[in-house]
Amino acid sequence: MFRAVYRLTSAGARSLVRTRPGYAAPVASRCYSHGKVETDEEFDARWVTYFSKPDIDGWELRKGMNTLIGYDLVPEPKVLDSALRACRRLNDLASAIRILEAVKDKAGPHEDIYPYLIQELQPTLAELGISTPEELGIDKS
Repeated sequence: MFRAVYRLTSAGARSLVRTRPGYAAPVASRCYSHGKVETDEEFDARWVTYFSKPDIDGWELRKGMNTLIGYDLVPEPKVLDSALRACRRLNDLASAIRILEAVKDKAGPHEDIYPYLIQELQPTLAELGISTPEELGIDKS
């Protein structure tokens, strides 16, 4: 019995010492995405279309914003404009303010992004009667 174990271990040790052939086999690469790459304009248009649906409900609005905020980007003002207009159609002020809070949080340490977005959205905010979290005083922890 010990002879069989010795033979297996010595054969295993010899296989470790053997040299491999001097050539390298070609490495296969895989493309996991067969779809077309979406440009920034197409991405923005997709989300503007999503939030512009006339029959959007509260659940779809929250799901869309949750998905959008989950991406590694800060949404463009035109996408946020469309989302805020969807909030107005639903008469959902809380979601509109939550969107602005989420965008401020998403901008993170880049202090110039959020003021730019508010500046671009100011006409829409005034038209829809939506106050920013700063105007409401709820931006303080």
